Amino acid sequence: MNLVLKYFHDLSNEQLSKFAQLADIYPRFNMKINLVSRKDIEFICLKHILHSLSIAKFINFSNGTRVLDLGTGGGFPGIPLSIMFPNVEFILNDSKYKKIEALRVISKNLNLKNVSFDNGRVENLNEEFEFVVSRAVAKISVINKWVGGKISNVHNNVMPNGIIYLKGGDLKEEIKGIDKLEVVDISEFYSENFFVSKKIIYQKFC
Repeated sequence: MNLVLKYFHDLSNEQLSKFAQLADIYPRFNMKINLVSRKDIEFICLKHILHSLSIAKFINFSNGTRVLDLGTGGGFPGIPLSIMFPNVEFILNDSKYKKIEALRVISKNLNLKNVSFDNGRVENLNEEFEFVVSRAVAKISVINKWVGGKISNVHNNVMPNGIIYLKGGDLKEEIKGIDKLEVVDISEFYSENFFVSKKIIYQKFC
């Protein structure tokens, strides 16, 4: 957990313990179900946990905020963010039943009280959220169609409600013609080479 401690200095003992458990539990679960790429599992802290936590460098969610992790896959960014923000509600969505069931067990093992799960297509989810987070699930234009009507009009954070994407590579074509976008280089927060091409894209809904 040295990488997390390198960039986040005010963690409680409980948070430190949960991050340490997280780094230990994923390799064991990955032997049963492919939650993350097997070639990446030895880099779980860098490529998955720390990458997810870049959102915490970008925004400090207010207590009581509801955040949907769309297409959570292996639980990223939702699980690390739920540890970082214990008073924020995270709903982890994925259409793959086996992954959601594995994440339920991981969440229970970590005693995460602020995490719930939705197994199904996000289009069928009839709820509102202040923020949606997403990591390499689909193009921005597609996600907008899926969740645009699910962003609440009641704003309780310093930043307006919206969608926060974790993406990499050349995004010029993908973001062309899409309004209210802010693009932030994750390398502004972290010095590791892995993050040179990684970005946070924030889309306001207000």
